[in-house]
Amino acid sequence: MLRRRSRHVLGLVLVGSLAALAGCGTSTKTSNDTADPGGKVTITVNGMPPDTDKINRQNFLDDVAAFEKLHPNIHVIPHEGLMDPQTFATKLAGGQLEDVFYVYFTDPASLIAKHQVADISDQLAGFPVVQQIQPDLRRIFQDSNGRTYGLPWKNYSMGLLYNRTLFTRAGLNPDQPPTTWDQVREAAKKISALGNGTVGYGDYSKSNTGGWHFTAELYSLGGDIAVKDGGTWKAAFNSDKGRQVLQQLHDMRWTDNSMGRKQLLEYADLLQMMGSGKLGMYVATGDNIPNIVNQYKGNFADYGLAPMPGGQGTLAGGDGYMFNAKATPAKIKAGLEWLTYQHINPDKIDPDNARAIKQKLPVGLPQPNIWTGDAEQKWTAATQKYSNMPSQNYQAFVSGNANIPLKLEPPNAQQIYAALDTVMQAVLTDQNADIGKLLGTAETQVNSILATVK
Repeated sequence: MLRRRSRHVLGLVLVGSLAALAGCGTSTKTSNDTADPGGKVTITVNGMPPDTDKINRQNFLDDVAAFEKLHPNIHVIPHEGLMDPQTFATKLAGGQLEDVFYVYFTDPASLIAKHQVADISDQLAGFPVVQQIQPDLRRIFQDSNGRTYGLPWKNYSMGLLYNRTLFTRAGLNPDQPPTTWDQVREAAKKISALGNGTVGYGDYSKSNTGGWHFTAELYSLGGDIAVKDGGTWKAAFNSDKGRQVLQQLHDMRWTDNSMGRKQLLEYADLLQMMGSGKLGMYVATGDNIPNIVNQYKGNFADYGLAPMPGGQGTLAGGDGYMFNAKATPAKIKAGLEWLTYQHINPDKIDPDNARAIKQKLPVGLPQPNIWTGDAEQKWTAATQKYSNMPSQNYQAFVSGNANIPLKLEPPNAQQIYAALDTVMQAVLTDQNADIGKLLGTAETQVNSILATVK
């Protein structure tokens, strides 16, 4: 679900810099293009924003022009589009896959196992900035021998998004958000007691969002959706921790009446409820905050972000770039020059943030932040310098999230989420739902889904 929902705003502060490139968006050149006789290397890259995102698209094209001015021996041909698993193999086989292409964190393991991406390990010595990326994020793009096939760009993880104003009205301290699920339950009771249709805690159960949230809540208790046993994936959520998640939701819904009567909610519903001031808490990523403000007339000052209650794990995601398996060493080097200019460049954070402010784009969310060491200090300084958001409201997330293990989505995540939607729907709409039976049925379905993972 993160792959679908959290793409448009996560790059808020990483939005490009400098002069325009005429005509690049219409080129049809592909990864078959080679260096010209003068030694100039042409590379194709994707990830260019679409025409509908005019500001960020122009920023991207400006950055291409600036990059080519700094690197006159490299020509970049940008393409729109992100990772589409349905067309990837066809593009690769047909020579249409870009030299440098966008992936989600759930993609590298499979692409590496299938030998569909290039090993860039030997080229990385010339790009020391890579060593300042968080090791956990770099490992997502490595094989079991530590060889590297790509680089991360943006990261995010789930947390508890809450309404600070409702916390205050309910007698709760907005600077001390819940850190356990028991505390979430108690806070939800107090918030729902405000009446007038106020909901203490909201959750999803439709369009794969229910399975997505169940996964996040299970991870927070240290549970798993699926585990790999040898070469085979097996469902792992039919467990004490899985029952604990569902029992708490059941009790909050039916015993406490703190989740509201309206159920079968999907993505936009909770954002709308939060924007209207009628929702106390829900599980989300930080990029929800500007969406709530811009689309549902919320107020930045009203919202806080805390780490996942329980603290045993957080559903994490993100994206990065990998290299076409057919890319030549020259193209790989040129591609690394591009990535470490455009996407993986701590010296570009400050000018990018300055431009974002001029364009009235939000700066100041706690993520994405892929850095460590000096690079992280630059990210922090530039974020604080230009922040136009109440960053202090996210301090609990920043402080607490650093010590919570990151866990990625399971394989075939969307199919699994669809199966788990049924479980969430039953628990939230049927007071007599049999949690054990629901989990058992879903386990059988998910094992069938996992049997197709190669």
